[in-house]
Amino acid sequence: MRFDVLTLFPEMFTGFLDTSMIKKAHEKGLVETSVINFRDFTTDQHRTVDDSPYGGGGGMVLKPDPIFAAVESICEHEAKPPPVLLMSPQGAPFTQEKAEELAHHSRLIILCGHYEGYDERIREHLATEEISIGDYVLTGGELPAMVVMDSVSRLITGVLGNHSSAVDDSFSTGLLEYPQYTRPVEFRGHRVPDVLLSGHHQKIQKWRREQSLLRTYARRPDLLETAALTEEDRFFLRRLQEKKHS
Repeated sequence: MRFDVLTLFPEMFTGFLDTSMIKKAHEKGLVETSVINFRDFTTDQHRTVDDSPYGGGGGMVLKPDPIFAAVESICEHEAKPPPVLLMSPQGAPFTQEKAEELAHHSRLIILCGHYEGYDERIREHLATEEISIGDYVLTGGELPAMVVMDSVSRLITGVLGNHSSAVDDSFSTGLLEYPQYTRPVEFRGHRVPDVLLSGHHQKIQKWRREQSLLRTYARRPDLLETAALTEEDRFFLRRLQEKKHS
């Protein structure tokens, strides 16, 4: 995977790219990142990237020309341009399903905005989609870009030490992940569930599935509307509902 990130603040990515899993992914050659200051693609003496909006109003708006020029420059030799992701609170919510979809690409371009917003022509004629990481407004698109990069990178084969870790994650199955335990068996009077110590694989899988359903039912019942559920899952959920209303 290659990420091309367009930003006015490249220094914000230094710590992120030089730490933990992302750093190891780069060292293994599994991920490559180019952080580009699109101010470098301005043509005026003052290197202007923003201007006041037509029609009046507060704030400044990012100009289309330097951003178009930056994207066109990095796609100059591409037979098929990669997806161009616009980080925006107006975008579609970023989900695990979207991360898995994006991970199938070999290259992604991510635009990080600032100020009052983007010239609409960037949205209409350059970006292929807009992505939001939540219903709130940040000072810029850098943090959302890092969220997307982190989430997508961990899905690339070889980035995580154990590929099943990504498969079992919350949301990957449409449900929240089951509880996890490690040594010691007992800590301050709290014991690991006996089933996990039994060595009985089938019983452990059944317990984990039921705990995943229980946790989703309690914390995110909305996910159950679209999750892929078996008849056994539905029976377990009906028992939960009956118990709740009894």
